[in-house]
Amino acid sequence: MAAQTTVDAPPDANAPMGRARSAHRGTRRVPPVVLAFVLVPLLVEGFWVFWPAAQGLYVSLTHWDGVSPPEFAGLANYREMADDPVFRDALVNTALWLVLFGGLSAVLGLGAALLLQRERRGVGFYRAALFTPVVFSLVATALVWQAMYQPDGMLNNTLDAVGLDGLQRAWLADRDTALYAVIVPALWRQIGYVMVLYLAGLKGIDPTLHEAAKVDGASRLQRFRHVTWPQLRGVNAVVLSVIVIDSLRSFDVVWALTRGGPYHSSELLSTYMYSTAFQSLRLGYGAALSVVIFALAFGVIVTYLVRAFREAD
Repeated sequence: MAAQTTVDAPPDANAPMGRARSAHRGTRRVPPVVLAFVLVPLLVEGFWVFWPAAQGLYVSLTHWDGVSPPEFAGLANYREMADDPVFRDALVNTALWLVLFGGLSAVLGLGAALLLQRERRGVGFYRAALFTPVVFSLVATALVWQAMYQPDGMLNNTLDAVGLDGLQRAWLADRDTALYAVIVPALWRQIGYVMVLYLAGLKGIDPTLHEAAKVDGASRLQRFRHVTWPQLRGVNAVVLSVIVIDSLRSFDVVWALTRGGPYHSSELLSTYMYSTAFQSLRLGYGAALSVVIFALAFGVIVTYLVRAFREAD
C-alpha cells in the first residue's frame, strides 16, 4: 500500500489579522447610551454656559445700549477702566470684601466645626442654629439687618443701654462703616455653610491618627497642625473655591442694604456691573466688568490649586 502523505494547508495569514482587527474594533466601540449620557450634558452645558460666556466676551468688546446694534470697540472698555475712579473703588472694596468676608468665614467656620464635631448632648441644636441662616434668602437677611442698623434700631439701642452711646451712628449711611456693616450679614449667613463643609472633612479623618499622636505626646495644637490640617487639604480647596466665587458674586445683600453707597463706599464689582449694564444701559462696559470678575475668580482659584498640587507632589 502506498503511503499517503498529508499536506497541511498553509495558515491563512489574513485570518489572525482580521480577527485582531475585529477584536480591536470591538474594544473601541462605545455604546450609544454612553455617548448619549456624555454628549447630552455637554450640549446643554455648551448652550447654557459656554455660549453665553462667549457672547459676553464679545459684548465686552463693543459699545451697546441693548437696543441699537452693537458697535465694535475693541479694547476701549478695558482701557476706560484704567481711568475710572468708581472701578478702582469697587476693585479695592471687592479685594477687602474677599479678605474679610472670605478669611473670617473660613476661620470662624472651621472653629465652629472643631467645637461641634464631637457627638454630645445638645450639639445638634447648635449645628442647626448656625446653619439656619443659610436657608434664608439674602434679601430677607438684608431686610432684617437693615432694621437692626436703623438709627433707632436694635444695635444703637443696645449701645445706648450699655453706656456706649458715643458709638452710635447711621451705620449704612456712614462712608466709614457702610462696607463693614454690609459684610456682617453676609458673614453671618456664610459661617454655617463653611462649618458644614469642614464638618464633613473632619468626619473623614481616621481617629486612630489622633490617638497615635496623642500617645506620642502631641499637644492639641500640634495634633491640629500635623494631623487635622493636612487631612483637610481637599476640603480647603472646596472652601476656597466657594468663598472666592461667593465673594466676587456678592450682590443681593449689598444691593438691598446700600446699593453700593453712600458715594460708592460699599460699591463692589458685582453691584457696579449691574448698575452700569442695566441702569446706565452700558452693556458693553458692564460685560467688560463681568470678564474682570471672572478673571479674578479664575486666577485666585487656579493659583491655589496649582500650589496645593505641587505641595502634594
